[in-house]
Amino acid sequence: MPALLAFFGAAFLAVALAIPLYLVPTLKVVPLDLDITSDATTVAADGSTGDRFPAVIFDRCSVSEDRARTFEAHLTQQRRSVIVEPSDSRQATLQSAQTVLIDRLRDADGQETEPTVAAAGETRTCKDGLLTASIDRVSVNRKTSVPNGAVSSLQLEAVPPGGNVNDVSVALDNRKGFQYKFGFDVQQRDYLYYDLNTRQDCTAKFQDEVEIKGIKTLHFACDVPEKDLSSLPNAQGEAALGTMLTMPAKWWGISGQGVRPNDPITMHRHAAAVRHVYVEPITGTIVDGREDQHQYFKSPDQSESNPEVVRNFRMDALKGTFKWADGIVTKQADTASGYVTQLKLLGFWLPIVLGVLGVIMLALAAFMFFRGRRDDAAVATAGPAATAPAADDRRTSMIKRDGPAAGTASSAGNPWERPTEQIPKVDGGEPPADDSSTRSFRKQPPPE
Repeated sequence: MPALLAFFGAAFLAVALAIPLYLVPTLKVVPLDLDITSDATTVAADGSTGDRFPAVIFDRCSVSEDRARTFEAHLTQQRRSVIVEPSDSRQATLQSAQTVLIDRLRDADGQETEPTVAAAGETRTCKDGLLTASIDRVSVNRKTSVPNGAVSSLQLEAVPPGGNVNDVSVALDNRKGFQYKFGFDVQQRDYLYYDLNTRQDCTAKFQDEVEIKGIKTLHFACDVPEKDLSSLPNAQGEAALGTMLTMPAKWWGISGQGVRPNDPITMHRHAAAVRHVYVEPITGTIVDGREDQHQYFKSPDQSESNPEVVRNFRMDALKGTFKWADGIVTKQADTASGYVTQLKLLGFWLPIVLGVLGVIMLALAAFMFFRGRRDDAAVATAGPAATAPAADDRRTSMIKRDGPAAGTASSAGNPWERPTEQIPKVDGGEPPADDSSTRSFRKQPPPE
């Protein structure tokens, strides 16, 4: 019994040590069944949701009119990220499809409209409800969640029949920052974060701790530097449509010294942003997010030779604060909570329970072993115990008794003739039985 207890006690201790050293690290990786869906809608700059038209967008149809226009709008950003090939034990490739949809518009006259979205394959017009669409693909190290460079591309167009996805995608080189998930064990320090719109890393600086849906999160904010979007080529190696626009000064609404109404003015679309992410620190799960997006037309020529009114001109192409929907936040909080519970159970509580059981078993085994040793020692000190001889080996001894009473016969010759055991002869008073019929069977004397 002590040996069995010692065996299981040692086994429990070994498992208790192996779980945090070997099992838990295998769980702290990007899961291959990762599936993240996020919906974000535009809200007021202070985060309130009461404004029906909190965003501003450029009227794409105004390029064929006599003056540039903008709309007040309500927008929805949808994103779904899943794992695709190539993925294995060392890397995971995420594919994230993202769209920005126009829910409703209001023009300068107060007229409201709700644009519709053309079906896939149909011709889209300047009034279509789809504002932007792209598919991002990136391979990350499963342990660190950092891009490893194996796959890093952005698809900007639909793949034509018989075409290849690489023909409508651009490579995104030197991507280093987190994007869809942080690494495990996030600390209160700065991290690199990748901004897809401007295709550059920015520094996500720690702000504070925030509790969201019962989950402790670390709040990081990233100021995305201004970027000229025309410098980001499309799949054909050219400036993307809508990032460079040359129109008369009067169309832009520019007037002033050194500028005539019909002077062609070229503007480039620029972008800057402030991104806020709320990260559960144990698992690196992004629980909530907010993006302050600002894209605007601005002259690329900021030299003194360019008229000041042109240098200082800005016109919004997209301006809005996108905040994750409450249902998405709840779902992400539940996901993070499930991961945390699993890691704490396997990495903390289970090793403790197994370790305590192992120590108890070893202690019991040691107690039983040493107690048995002590009992054996006590027996050895006392010497061999006296044992009764076998029945056949016992010595026969005469039991001395007092002599018989006077007038009684001695019984020393035959113990069965003792007075207490002697059966007296009984005389029935009848004559002896006739045995003449059997008398002939008696032994005859031998012949002489």
